[in-house]
Amino acid sequence: MTPLRRCHTVFWCLLAGLGATPLLAQGPAEPGSTYHVTRRIRVGGQGFWDYLSYDRTRHRLFLSHGTQVDVVAVDSGALVGHILDTPGVHGIALAQDLGRGFVSNGRDGSVTIFDLGTLATLGRVAVTGRNPDAILYDSATHRVFTFNGGSANATAIDAAGDKVIGTLALGGKPEFAVSNGRGEILVNIEDRSELVGIDARALVVRSRWPLPDCEEPTALAIDRQHGRLFSGCANGRMLVLDVQSGRVVATAPIGAGVDGAAYDPVLGLAFASTGDGALSVIREDRPDRVHVVANVPTQAGGRTLALDTLTHRVFIATASLGPAPAATREQPRPRPAVIPGSFVVLVLEP
Repeated sequence: MTPLRRCHTVFWCLLAGLGATPLLAQGPAEPGSTYHVTRRIRVGGQGFWDYLSYDRTRHRLFLSHGTQVDVVAVDSGALVGHILDTPGVHGIALAQDLGRGFVSNGRDGSVTIFDLGTLATLGRVAVTGRNPDAILYDSATHRVFTFNGGSANATAIDAAGDKVIGTLALGGKPEFAVSNGRGEILVNIEDRSELVGIDARALVVRSRWPLPDCEEPTALAIDRQHGRLFSGCANGRMLVLDVQSGRVVATAPIGAGVDGAAYDPVLGLAFASTGDGALSVIREDRPDRVHVVANVPTQAGGRTLALDTLTHRVFIATASLGPAPAATREQPRPRPAVIPGSFVVLVLEP
């Protein structure tokens, strides 16, 4: 055997000895690409749900559910309490600096105020519009804002004084809103495909930007460091906008039925939860470029979410649905029934 032949044989013998071991080491997974469902917290009960909010100080999840708010300790998965008598509940805003929470009650046009520690109800305030939906606490002004879908306006409430301090016409049906932390609030206008900027102190509209090729914008998240907004559209797109100019700088495909969005400033990831049963994970490569790193299967109906920016866990609420009743003139698009006891929270981790 010649030295060349011997070397060639030894080389292939070494490969055979390696078996299935790859020749090159695998690199680290791309941030965000490994998200998956790790737990299902069964909450039970009856009725539909909407937004959810996470209290990272107490590790509690607040879930709008029917005519009440369910409170879950996420570490143990235990149901630790309820905030009752919240008819047509939509959203929960948390004011950590005041130790208070605020619930928007769409059916009776009010906001329930509760203690974040004890969950005891502290009071109730009537809003100045119909069907308060999304709700936001702005820590820069210590004001709570409800976005009233039935009257196309917003109500500002003194979060410490429990009183209405003003009303602001928005020119269309508001959906989700975010704060830039410096007294400016941005809100999606669903029926006009617009995004409106509000001065939270003066209670005036400062900007109004079109959202091109974005049908029924609902979900909204913000990257404060880079001045970027992530707006979820019903036609399967997420727009990335410059917060100063409203210019669309990037887009990304997402699923159908989006109603929840969040941004993780540590990982540089935006999330969009969709009713068709997926979580889109979108990486911000730089402020003007994004790409989808994962579309994680969740469960049909899981359209809203909350994010823990410390552990990077994403929480999605959903339930199993039965057949929809027959359409009528009064209800041309009736909702399907929620199967009793099927309400759950999906916990997703990287």
